[in-house]
Amino acid sequence: MDMRYSDAQRQRPAYWSQACEELIARDRILRKLIPVYADECVQARHGPYQTLIRIIVGQQVSLALGHKLWHQLLQACGAELLPDCILSHSEAQLRALGLSLRKAQYVRDAAVFFQQAGRLDPAWWQPQDNAAIVSQLCEIRGVGRWSAEMFLIFFLGRPDVLPLDDTALLKAISHHYFSGEPVSRFEAREVAQAWAPWRTVASWYLWRSMDAAAVEY
Repeated sequence: MDMRYSDAQRQRPAYWSQACEELIARDRILRKLIPVYADECVQARHGPYQTLIRIIVGQQVSLALGHKLWHQLLQACGAELLPDCILSHSEAQLRALGLSLRKAQYVRDAAVFFQQAGRLDPAWWQPQDNAAIVSQLCEIRGVGRWSAEMFLIFFLGRPDVLPLDDTALLKAISHHYFSGEPVSRFEAREVAQAWAPWRTVASWYLWRSMDAAAVEY
């Protein structure tokens, strides 16, 4: 399996400009946020395997810690981070890189999953709806709905994903739409109704507005 990802595949999504125009027209908050970060957008920066590993590493930790753990893995296995290299490391060796026991197990399980021919085939993903892809990815131990939705957003570039399990998104919605008051998933979903079919784009700009660096996986 070729784990590399070409520069051509890292371009601005074709739908992004249209999505921004429509969101600016519909939503008073996004009307202010999008122009501030107009030159930025979500981009796939790695192949599918590397993207999923980075998502697993970043689960339930700060962006800074997730970034640090990711680069320690790259130092141990090289930029391509091939499954064979992950599997050549014991759980103890992965833990020595800073991963928790659970995450060490999860990245090894993901490596095994990717080694199985045909299990994760980009040609299969293209015609599938989001729910089918989430269901497939959740077969991997350690991958739940949040991780699968990050994969939909940051690797597949699906335009209408609303990751309500993401605490950073709920925090951003709270900050911008509820004056900092805690929000429920129901309230967040109500706000996001105006964003469809571009909920990925709206979510990305809300993330971006709350952090000095763009969110990436």
